[in-house]
Amino acid sequence: MNGAQSLLQTLVNGGVEVCFTNPGTSEMHFIAALDRVHGMRAVLGLFEGVCTGAADGYARMAGKPAATLLHLGPGLGNGFANLHNARRANTPLVNIVGDHATYHLRHDPPLATDIEAIVRGFSGWVRRSRSAADVPADAADALVAAMAPPGGVATLVLPADCVWGESRAPAPAPSVPRPAPVNPERIREVADVLRRGEPTVILLAGALCTEEGLRLAGRIARATGARLVGNRVNSRTRRGAGRVVVERLPYPIEPSLAMLRGTAHLVLVGSPTPVPFFAWPGKPNWIVPEDCRIHVLATPTEDGLGALRSLAEDVRAAGDVSACYPDQRPPLPTGAITPEKVWRALAALMPENAVVSDEGVTSSRDAETWTVGAPPHDWLNVTGGSMGQGLPVATGAALACPGRKVFAMESDGAGMYTLQALWTQARERLDVVTVIFANRAYKILRGELAQMGIAEPGPKAAAVLDLENPTLNWVKLAEGLGVPGSRAGSCEEFSDQLRDAIRHPGPRLIEVTL
Repeated sequence: MNGAQSLLQTLVNGGVEVCFTNPGTSEMHFIAALDRVHGMRAVLGLFEGVCTGAADGYARMAGKPAATLLHLGPGLGNGFANLHNARRANTPLVNIVGDHATYHLRHDPPLATDIEAIVRGFSGWVRRSRSAADVPADAADALVAAMAPPGGVATLVLPADCVWGESRAPAPAPSVPRPAPVNPERIREVADVLRRGEPTVILLAGALCTEEGLRLAGRIARATGARLVGNRVNSRTRRGAGRVVVERLPYPIEPSLAMLRGTAHLVLVGSPTPVPFFAWPGKPNWIVPEDCRIHVLATPTEDGLGALRSLAEDVRAAGDVSACYPDQRPPLPTGAITPEKVWRALAALMPENAVVSDEGVTSSRDAETWTVGAPPHDWLNVTGGSMGQGLPVATGAALACPGRKVFAMESDGAGMYTLQALWTQARERLDVVTVIFANRAYKILRGELAQMGIAEPGPKAAAVLDLENPTLNWVKLAEGLGVPGSRAGSCEEFSDQLRDAIRHPGPRLIEVTL
């Protein structure tokens, strides 16, 4: 058994079922091993950023790692942005990067790069296999590193001779460490704070924004009067009818400041302290009120769910929660189309248990307000702020959740970063409906100009933020990648097209002209 076969079997033993790849010469023995090792599904992406983003979306929804297989440093570079997003989402991901044979690197061949230097920016664990015999143990260690709480990117650099050389037997499924328990004294201290009745915000992130975490937090909020707030971006949030309402920190600085104004205590549960995305001239770069005390109930590596259970007991929280989303779909909008009406139409028509991959950027800034009353669904954000994640994440989510309708709500500018994901959706026959908000501009950057105090951009600056001349034609782009497309210019057209896309399984794209 060569190193590639032993590697694949070790990954399968550890529960990895899907590998997203765009391979090259140094990965050929891995590719050949796919036909000799059962249990691994290989999914081709036409661009490495699709592979890394899809692996992120898959792992978020499956609750277990996917693998990526990338070609040397340049292939890794093409996938960097969505590996950055995966790191910010605490996504368990085994990132395998092929490299030149160990004895060939000394010749400095054209594709040679310092792979370890590249990956340290987003990978919490990095190792280079030294021999074929080391590969199964290295792969098992990568699995443990990826799945160790709260989850993260583990990168294994795999020289070509380590995959074609004779190896040891595959490693069995490794033991994965559990989250560290929270000190009971810390839980009692937070309970004492909540019992004071002073204005308190409980800030949630990660697994705390799924079903059990939200219900526990909702019970605590009901018992103590605390407010529930979620990170501006979160890896996965349960929303929709019957689920606990959690406010989300806005992106713009002024609304964030307003949301937290007057807060005396900020309780962090699986979340870092919130900060603005950027610093702007003349604006504060810290959104926590000056006189607000910050309390850490649980760090991301600790057992936040267990801490919330204990906290609920300590404050004698009853079974009732603070507030739930209503089971009341909005009426279908009519007339001239706007981003708000697109989201309201989605809330009116989406099937239960759908998945929403949100990269609408300015078109989705108030989407959570506009989708109140929608049936239960999962919401996936762009966690690291790097554009080009929405379409790949939707692709991975659809692979992880066959039978669930996935909606990729995508801005036209961000969608162009990784539109190759449509081809993978067509090839794999994935049930993804992509909605393109076609405002023909990098609209968010127009707003950033104003934030920087530049009220009137000149013609050169305006042209750099404009997506006209030529105008993008998403219908033809989709059809060229194997996905049926249509265009909607009114609410009635959009509702008809969305209803048809929901009725028929498989990939579909609707371009909304705004």
